[in-house]
Amino acid sequence: MPLESPRAWVWRHPRPEGAAGRCIGAGTDLPVQRRRAKRLARRIQRFARRHRLPHVVHSSGLQRCADVGRWLRRWGWRHHIDPALAEMDFGAWDGRPWAELSAADFEPWMQDFAGHAPGGGESLRQLLARAAAWPVPAGGLLISHGGWMLARQWMEREGLLKTPNAAVWPAPPRYGECWALRVGSV
Repeated sequence: MPLESPRAWVWRHPRPEGAAGRCIGAGTDLPVQRRRAKRLARRIQRFARRHRLPHVVHSSGLQRCADVGRWLRRWGWRHHIDPALAEMDFGAWDGRPWAELSAADFEPWMQDFAGHAPGGGESLRQLLARAAAWPVPAGGLLISHGGWMLARQWMEREGLLKTPNAAVWPAPPRYGECWALRVGSV
């Protein structure tokens, strides 16, 4: 990935244990296998070395992100945990199998994709605002979640001019995938 100035980079956490088929958000703190966390930490370390970036990483406090940051801290990095980097909060849906949720559960969300808070948690509009407000530092390295990354990308590309709906909302990045971010708040 070519470096463009000024930029920062965010990695999606490794695949967590026990997530398959479940609604996983900020309320479900799943672990990742130790070797997966260490492998992503090594990738981030090599990236920082290759591009001469500071050995400082910011992560969500959920263990699927924080475990990667803890590996980096063991190797001499500064690791900052920030709750603003957390995944969307799905309230009562969090941790439940998707198959347990009915069409009636989804209907209000599909009618107001940006404004409805699924499971009584956080709305997409709230997540968008949280991701847009996070002050990304130049050369910053982050470990976050697919939802946060999508929200930040949406705000960088579309801003408040276009309200997202379920039909245009993109698929999340792969586990361990890295995206470039604009510096500062959006």
